[in-house]
Amino acid sequence: MKLKLKSAEINYIQYGNEKGKDILLLHGWGQNIEMMKPVGDALATSYHITILDFPGFGESSEPEESFTIEDYAKVVEELVEELKIKKPIIMGHSFGGRVAICYSAYHNIEKLVLFASPCFKVYNSENLKVKTLKALKKLPGMENLAEKMKKYIGSRDYKAASPNMRKIFVNIVNKDLGGYVQDIEEPTLIIWGENDQEVTYEEEKMIENAMADAALITLPGSHYAYLENLPQVVKILESFL
Repeated sequence: MKLKLKSAEINYIQYGNEKGKDILLLHGWGQNIEMMKPVGDALATSYHITILDFPGFGESSEPEESFTIEDYAKVVEELVEELKIKKPIIMGHSFGGRVAICYSAYHNIEKLVLFASPCFKVYNSENLKVKTLKALKKLPGMENLAEKMKKYIGSRDYKAASPNMRKIFVNIVNKDLGGYVQDIEEPTLIIWGENDQEVTYEEEKMIENAMADAALITLPGSHYAYLENLPQVVKILESFL
């Protein structure tokens, strides 16, 4: 589905239990709806799921201006208002987690889940398409998803991006979110893979310590540990939610 917001035209999907609490899923840089859908599908029986393509990714339009992390958080705000979502549970992976942090600091949410989300430093800008596809192909039953993602993942990472998306990439990775993290009071779950090459354990521990009510769980796997350990992650999420 498409929705014309003030900032961009947004592609999104909604499905699941219409009577359940709202879960909003936010994908990482260079990705799209498909990367968060396995989580949404696993929770759809009990929860109402919303997943969007951020501006510049998937089927959403590219921003006309050089967006900041705050601008992406504004997109989330506009979408939540338009869809009349009240107090969502927000889950974000990597860049999506950064947007979730920015949004959650100033908006009413139920709970927050961060999958390998950098906060205090610039993270590695190596080609995310290659890394993601390699990780996906190693996951049991994920071969089809990896093939589907070939034409999406990393198509707008730094080297392949338009000049404007390159500016946006620099804006995003150079923004320190320490101030936002300290303002989040809602229960927060941080899930991190012990072999993550993008975000360090020390940084995730800093996020946990800076927040009022947060817990860090370390799992086997890479920057995509939330997919590599999907059955276990779903059980953890069900317990947390």
